[in-house]
Parts: sequence; C-alpha cells; structure tokens
Amino acid sequence: MKNALKLCGLSLALAFASSALARLPAPPATPEAKAKAAEAAARTAWSAKVDSYQLCQAQTRVADHVREGLVAAGKPVPVATPTPPCTDPGPFAFAPPTEEAKPIEASGAHSPATTAASPPSSNQTSAETNPAPKK
Repeated sequence: MKNALKLCGLSLALAFASSALARLPAPPATPEAKAKAAEAAARTAWSAKVDSYQLCQAQTRVADHVREGLVAAGKPVPVATPTPPCTDPGPFAFAPPTEEAKPIEASGAHSPATTAASPPSSNQTSAETNPAPKK
C-alpha cells in the first residue's frame, strides 16, 4: 500500500514538474542566433527560387516535347501562351545585416528628456494657479 502511494505521489510530482518545464519562456536570442536564423531564412528563400527555376525549365522542356510530337504526327499545334522566361537565381549569397535600425526613440533623433532636478520655473502653488475647487 505504501509503495502504491509513493508511486502515485511520484507520478503526480513528475506530471507537475513536466508541465512547469513546458511553460518556461524561450531564452532571449543572441546576435549570433539572430544572424544564423537570418541566414537560414535567406537560404530557404533562395532554395525556393531555385526550385521554381527548375520547375520552369522542366515545364518548358515538356511543352517543347509535346509541340514536337504534334508536329511529327501532323496535327495542328496550338498557339503557345506567352510566359516570362525562366530566371536563374544564381549561386547562394548571403550578406548579413550590418546593424538593426533603431526606433526613433532610441536613435537620439530628438532632444533628450530633461531630468527633474528642479521644480518648474514658476513659484506659484497649484491653488494659486487653479483657484476654482475641483468637483
């Protein structure tokens, strides 16, 4: 009986511990990790361009083969639909971003905030400035 209680308690503790670990936030990204992620995204985009280029070439070859077969059989050849030419994306080249663009507040584009080292320039109290009582 004691073993069953221990086993039940242990399984409950493991269940709560695993759920607590599952809710931990991801660690903050380092600049190296951000650069690696940007390169991976650029490589994925380039790979998609290469895939579409290869697909375009294959479709052109198939259309040419069908057209040649129709000409050889003496059948009428339909007018080809005008399409843009296949563009080769070239070799993969990644230029890492030099520096992230800072938001306007952090770029120092405006005057810095003054510190509250002294009271406002007027020596009037609030009661003198606003004589009407608040409602």
